Amino acid sequence: MTAVDEKPLTLHSLALNETPYPPLESVRKAIADGIPDLHRYPQFYADGLMEFIARWRGVTAESVVVGSGSVGVALQTLQAFTDGPRDEVVYGWRAFDAYPIITDMAGAGRVEVPLTPDGEQDLARILDAVTDRTRVVILCNPHNPTGTPVEAGALERFLDALPPHVLVLLDEAYMEFAGDAALPQGIDLLKAGRGRLVVLRTFSKAYGLAGLRIGYGLTTPETARRIRTMSVPYSITETARTAVIASVGAEAELNERIAALTAERARMQAALRGLGWRVLESRANFLWLDEPERCAAFHRACDGAGVQVRLYPGEGIRLTIGTSDANDLVLRAARGL
Repeated sequence: MTAVDEKPLTLHSLALNETPYPPLESVRKAIADGIPDLHRYPQFYADGLMEFIARWRGVTAESVVVGSGSVGVALQTLQAFTDGPRDEVVYGWRAFDAYPIITDMAGAGRVEVPLTPDGEQDLARILDAVTDRTRVVILCNPHNPTGTPVEAGALERFLDALPPHVLVLLDEAYMEFAGDAALPQGIDLLKAGRGRLVVLRTFSKAYGLAGLRIGYGLTTPETARRIRTMSVPYSITETARTAVIASVGAEAELNERIAALTAERARMQAALRGLGWRVLESRANFLWLDEPERCAAFHRACDGAGVQVRLYPGEGIRLTIGTSDANDLVLRAARGL
C-alpha cells in the first residue's frame, strides 16, 4: 500500500467559507416543486427577482441588480465603471481572491494596499492610494480572509473623504454573521446618501445557496442602470429565484442556524487561543489564524485529520466554521502541534 493509499479521505471542507448546513427543508421542497419546469427559460433579466428583493429590502426595484453571486455583480460593476488599464481599482490586500481576477477581467489596473498588522483594511492608506485614475474602491465588511470589521464611524469618514468620481463596492457577503448592531449596514448608508455606493450581498453564505450562484447589489437607480447593461440574459435560473424567495420566507429558521454557527465560532476562537494560536477577532463565518511560521504545519495536520482548511503560505490559515464534529477534528490537529 502506498502513502497515497494510506492517506485518509478528506471528509470536511472548511476551506471555502460555505455553511455546513444544507438548504432548509422548505427551500428544498420549493426547489423540487420546480423541477418539472426546468425545460423552460427563466426571465430574460430576472426582473421578478429584483422586484422581490426590492420589496424585501425596502428600496425601489430600479435600485437592485442581480448576478452570479455577489462576485458576478462586482464584475458587472467593474466592467461598467472602468475603461482600460489606465482606470484603477483599489482594494486592501490580502483580500477575496476574486478581486484581482475580476479587475483583470474588466481590463482595469490593480492597486493593492497592504492590510494593517492587525488584519484590518487600512483606510488611511487606501485613501492615499486614490488618484484621478481611480474609478472603484472595493471594501469588504467583514473582511475576507481576516474577518475583521470596518466600524461605522471609520467607514463614514472614509466615504466622506473620497472624491466624487470614485465608486465604492461595499462587499457585505458575511454581514449576516457579524452579530453586531454597531457594524455599519451598507443599505442604511445608501439610503442616507453617503457616497457613491454599490452594496453587495449574497445568498451563498448564510442562506446556504452557494451552488445556485445568486447575489445582488443595492445602489442608486442611475448606477444600477449602468451595471445592468453588463448583465447576461437568462443568467439567473428559475431554481435560484425559487430558492431565494423560499429562503427569505424561512429567515427565522436561518437565524437559528446563524446563531448556532456564531456560537461555534466563539468556541473555536477561544479553544485555539487557549492552545497558543494567534486568532484574530472575527465577525464572519471563519477565523483567521495569523501564524506565518506555523500555518503550513497546521494545514498538514488538518489535512491528515481529514479536514480541508485554506492555507495562505507564509501568511496564515483561514478556517471556515463547520459542524461541531469537524471543528473538533481541527482542535485535535491543533493540539498535536
